Amino acid sequence: MPTYLYWGEDDFAIAQAVKKLRIKVLDPNWLQFNYHKLSGDQSEAFFDGLNQALTPVFGMGERLIWLENITICHQKPSAEILAELERTLKIIPDTSHLLLTTNKKIDSRLNSTKQIKKYAQVKDFSLIPPWKTDLIESQVRKAAQEIELKLTPKAIASLAESIGNNTRQLWTELEKLKIYSGDSDQALDENAVGALVLCNTQNSLQLAAVIRDGETEKALGLVTDLINRNEPALKIVATLVGQFRTWTIVKLMEEAGERDNKAIASTASINNPNRLYFIRQEIHQTRAQQFLSTLPLLLDLEYRLKRGAGALEILQTKIIELCLVFQ
Repeated sequence: MPTYLYWGEDDFAIAQAVKKLRIKVLDPNWLQFNYHKLSGDQSEAFFDGLNQALTPVFGMGERLIWLENITICHQKPSAEILAELERTLKIIPDTSHLLLTTNKKIDSRLNSTKQIKKYAQVKDFSLIPPWKTDLIESQVRKAAQEIELKLTPKAIASLAESIGNNTRQLWTELEKLKIYSGDSDQALDENAVGALVLCNTQNSLQLAAVIRDGETEKALGLVTDLINRNEPALKIVATLVGQFRTWTIVKLMEEAGERDNKAIASTASINNPNRLYFIRQEIHQTRAQQFLSTLPLLLDLEYRLKRGAGALEILQTKIIELCLVFQ
């Protein structure tokens, strides 16, 4: 009963996973008979997809039915759809593969989601938060290994800093670096990455660091660059909130006398406690009260953007206020 549920905002990563599944299960000579892509947000197409999943394979290979943009995992489906889903999932033949995808977060409380999880391989394709640099570096390392590209640790860190959580650009840049490396067995270093990789970041993390240092003019230049490159204003704010939240928690716990790295990392949602060494270097010249003062400003910035304020204008105003906190 091969059923798959792929969900998350990372459309590029989902597309890659779908491509791999297609290559794995389908015979290219019989694609038109055994591969069907349907709109999972339309009742008629959804029913059709479930019926197609029960249809025997025609010719060689296996069958793949892709229901794209399903809604049944984040809103309650009709009784008819739920009943048909429960009936179908139990009897899908081993030679058929039912793939369900959505770019929204699934609701595990729904009966439909619970039914699918009983039978499906579920994969989360959420974007890594841009401030979780350790996870982004792990993603870069894994992708490089997949295409057999050798990178030094500093090259991996440089690439992660340059492209952030943009998986589409990650694969584009890795392919470029792979061509550059040719047949060489020598790992590429950070100099090669710096020379060849398009920096997607004058990024929001750099902006956070410049604000923390109170460098108003530089911060204003960075935010202008970000907006000119069509970086969504709310995404910039989300990154700033995440970074300043982490700094605030770590600084507060340190000033309270906490020395247990695991306890600090757990409270601050830091996956790797070793990262605390670098965070301490970033915040050693600041006070917890300064970081606390940034949070209302960031909340007000997010509120004003959601109320329709001009992105560049309100960002510039609030960034000046934020920089003043650290001067």
